[in-house]
Amino acid sequence: MSTPTKPRLRFFEAASGQRHITDKDRYLYRTEPPAYRANVIGTGTIGLEHMRVASLIGSIAIHGIFDTQRHSMTIAAEEYRRYSDDALECYDSLEDACMDPAVDALFICTPNYSHIDVLRTAIKSGKAIFLEKPMATTLADAIEIHDLAEDYDNFIQVGLQYRYKAPYVEARHEALQRETIGTIRSIAMREFRPPFLDKVSQWNKFAHYSGGTLVEKCCHYFDLINLFAGAAPVRVYASAQQAVNYKDFDYAGDGSDIDDLASVIIDYANGVQATFSLCMFCPNFEEDLTLCGDLGRIVATESFDFQRSATARSAITVELGEHGATRHTDLSYTNTVETSGHHGATWFEHQAFVERLRGNPNTAATPREGLWSVIVASAAQASVASGTAIDIQQLLRDNDIARMGA
Repeated sequence: MSTPTKPRLRFFEAASGQRHITDKDRYLYRTEPPAYRANVIGTGTIGLEHMRVASLIGSIAIHGIFDTQRHSMTIAAEEYRRYSDDALECYDSLEDACMDPAVDALFICTPNYSHIDVLRTAIKSGKAIFLEKPMATTLADAIEIHDLAEDYDNFIQVGLQYRYKAPYVEARHEALQRETIGTIRSIAMREFRPPFLDKVSQWNKFAHYSGGTLVEKCCHYFDLINLFAGAAPVRVYASAQQAVNYKDFDYAGDGSDIDDLASVIIDYANGVQATFSLCMFCPNFEEDLTLCGDLGRIVATESFDFQRSATARSAITVELGEHGATRHTDLSYTNTVETSGHHGATWFEHQAFVERLRGNPNTAATPREGLWSVIVASAAQASVASGTAIDIQQLLRDNDIARMGA
């Protein structure tokens, strides 16, 4: 990924004591006009985050927005005016938002279950598309999206942004590029966090709309695990339950069926074994990744005490024993990046999208990788339902997608 040729001293360029610097004298403070324009489809929490991050980076101008909920659009426009003086187009229909010739790209940030329907319209535009995670809530929809992307003249990027969190970027560098710990044999990930937040119509409280907790929330982690495993998953076993959250929840006569406690085991074709643990009734956010290879261990951590701090604390530890130096490194992005959304991951996800618009290679999630994260998540959900281990090849055959076995 290319980098700017000069620094951006954002603290100073926004400071009141630097307001006397006029445009003709700006060099470190100068911002180039956006090279691209985009519309955001879906103006809930993640849509708002993408709008803000795009404005901060400045490479993509947000041209307009569309949401079926007019109230969400009104709030999004109000929020946008807090940090931008640019005009914002508010569209009356999805078709108008997708087909506007004034824009180069579309960000699809609608609820999970609607991704496939929105994409079927968006792809007619021929524009570059950013599709939020999970790419779909069912295997049938996920494979359709994969196939649409395969035949698409432009590109689709999937919003699996956790691969851009600081500790996981460093873990990938150490484990996959430097091969510091040799051949990876074991992968373990854990997430502890509060419950799912409120959404419009509370769609995330129902597996029918979200795909289930292991699809909705955990596809990020299955994407990371797949990256580190470096092989195809062959077997998945999972146990999950609705232990604490939303047991007394009722919406329009329906009770929530979302699990908040889960454990998953994944076997890979190369012998790697991975585990994932989830607890969603923790007071704060904490997650970690442990990689064990034949030469050592890497532990990557992130904790976010939102009740006391606005930023996360991240670190990576490399333990090599007699094979080399052991070290612990605290990690952070610059404050503007760290506080922009999802602890800086969205920022670098946008940078990757811009690089792809420029025609450059990048490390963003592809529709194929997005599909495999859904395959593992769907297998885990199926295992929870059946109480048995799920053979991935059989799952693919049962869903008429055996060609994805490679």
